[in-house]
Order: sequence, then structure tokens, then C-alpha cells
Amino acid sequence: MVVTSNKALLATYYPRLYHMSHPGSWPSIQRHGLLSTTALLDLFEITGDRRDKLECTRRTKSEEISHPSHGRAMLRDQQPISETKLAKALKDGLTPRDWYKLLNSKVFFWGPETRLKILQGARLYAAHRQTIIEIDTTRFLDRYADHVSLSRINTGSTLPMAWERGNDTFVPLEAYPLADRRKRYGVKGAVAEVTIGYAVRDVQDFILVAYETGGTEPKKVLWTCS
Repeated sequence: MVVTSNKALLATYYPRLYHMSHPGSWPSIQRHGLLSTTALLDLFEITGDRRDKLECTRRTKSEEISHPSHGRAMLRDQQPISETKLAKALKDGLTPRDWYKLLNSKVFFWGPETRLKILQGARLYAAHRQTIIEIDTTRFLDRYADHVSLSRINTGSTLPMAWERGNDTFVPLEAYPLADRRKRYGVKGAVAEVTIGYAVRDVQDFILVAYETGGTEPKKVLWTCS
């Protein structure tokens, strides 16, 4: 029996991975790569009580941070999380505070494009511009496979169901039951999130296209792979 690595399977199932950022974020991504909330807070030298609030508690709205050298950046809201539901869904002794800090330490990509479309069409975001980045999965995994973890659920939401989550929610790429979930749930349900810790500073090496879309304006291409 031929055993195919999850690295190869993930690239086959999802030739492109998708990331959604705030409009206007492209120049910063070009300079610094894709940064987690934690990495952005480090870069912008946010400390003290504000750092604790942004990193370890639920953001009820998108929050702007600024720096004299780096300009401005937006941290996306966490409205899809219900505090009450999250507390009930957590296991392994984790608290909501632990979970927010874990989420904020990661960079997130969607595997199925359908999940990107759902996020774009969500009530909170449908009327607003977004920056979308599509990356080449094979090239990305060639460099980062050993650092990638997968999740079967949307870890930043408790809607429509607050699925149980804990220390085993983010599974290293080669330990994830990818082929089994593909058989059971199809490509759309095999993986929800593809994540990597802290930052992907060289993300432009893997980008196929970056564009802004949404709202009433036409799609604007920001960069394409030559």
C-alpha cells in the first residue's frame, strides 16, 4: 500500500490557501510578511494593560494600533465568539484567556475556498473591503510543513456550534487524520484552518495573487506572481 504524506495530500486537496486581512494592509504585508496579533503587538511595541486586553481578552470590535515608524495596523474583532459558549466548550483546564492568547499567536489560512467565501459574506464583513491573499500551497509547505498545524473547526468562532476545543485542537500536519476526514466529509470538510505560529515573514515568496474586494467598489488587484 502506498502511503501518501499529509504534505502531499494537503497540496492536492487545496492547491491554494487563502488569508483575509483588513483593507490597506498590503504595504505592511510586503514589508513584514503575515504577522499574528502577537507578532504585530511585538512589532508595534504595545505593552502593559493595553497589550493584555488586546491579546488575552475578546475584541468586541476591530482595534487600531499605531507606531511612529510602522504606521497603523488593525486587529480584527472577535465578535463570532460568545464568551459563555467558549467557556463551556474549552477542555484541558483552558480558560477563555488562554484561548484568546493561543489564537492571537497564530497566522491563519483557509484550506477550502468556500470557508473564505463564508467569512467574506458574513454579516459583519459583507459590506466592507477586505484584502485577500492566495498562496501556493506546495511552495509554502516545502518551506513550512514542519511548522504547520491543522484544525477541523473554525477556532475563532462559536457559531453555529461551540465545538469542543483544547490542547489537541491544533494538530501537527503529519499527525492530522487528513485522508480519513477527506473520505468522511469531503474536501470542503476535511480541514477548516491551516495555521502557523507567530509569523510568515517571507509570505510573498508563495503569493499567487493579492487583491482588495468587497463593498461597492470593483475588485482591485494589488500584486500577482510573474
